[in-house]
Amino acid sequence: MNQTVDGSLVDWAMQVAEAELSAVLPRRWAHSRGVARRAANLGQILREDTGLLLAAATLHDVGYAPRLAATGFHPLDGARFLRDEHGADERLVRLVANHSFASLEAEERRLREELEAEFPLLEEPLLVDALVYCDMTTTPFGEPTTAQERVAEIVGRYGADSIVGRFIRRAAPEIFAAVGRVEAALAAQPR
Repeated sequence: MNQTVDGSLVDWAMQVAEAELSAVLPRRWAHSRGVARRAANLGQILREDTGLLLAAATLHDVGYAPRLAATGFHPLDGARFLRDEHGADERLVRLVANHSFASLEAEERRLREELEAEFPLLEEPLLVDALVYCDMTTTPFGEPTTAQERVAEIVGRYGADSIVGRFIRRAAPEIFAAVGRVEAALAAQPR
């Protein structure tokens, strides 16, 4: 099912994410809905890519669904699911695969070459940064937060020496920079 990047894509993304996450991972579903709410506020800087960002925000964690967890690395599992079961838009799949500096976690898991070969990072820095911003300024419960608080929460939840803890500490400077770039782009918009 090839999707066009418009309202139908966003509706489809919501249906897929809800079907995969709401019953089995309600907190993950709450986070995904919160990330999508953040994305809805970025239309002024993304314009024609707003629908794509909304869909990616909604689906970014779909790979956590137990039935999809083939590798245990949710960006890769989610992207493969969207590509293989749904024939999803390539840009959408690549955003999901690479959200929030996933390549650094993939490296920790010895999956970086696999991730990059199947799903190269989009050469669209503002769009990539926007998804980082949305994900990393939303709590696990779907509420707004700062990137610093979010990184600290992730380290606390997983432990500093876990794969996720090591990854997020390595990624933190890049996350903070991406969030800063999006905030600067928002601040530069006319009121």
